[in-house]
Amino acid sequence: MIDAIGESAGIVWQFLDTQGESSVNKIKNETGLSINDVQRAIGWLAKEDKLNFELKGRVETLSLK
Repeated sequence: MIDAIGESAGIVWQFLDTQGESSVNKIKNETGLSINDVQRAIGWLAKEDKLNFELKGRVETLSLK
């Protein structure tokens, strides 16, 4: 399970690196990861202090630090 979460974190990191600031839904839809995998990946990246979180209206967006 840990390996799968790490792989998902890598996919999310690469997506944000190429696409820039994105919502969780956009990440989910464009990477093909499940919502659970995206959320686990965000947790992994947040723990490593690699993400910025910003609330724009009612939508939370993520970007790399």
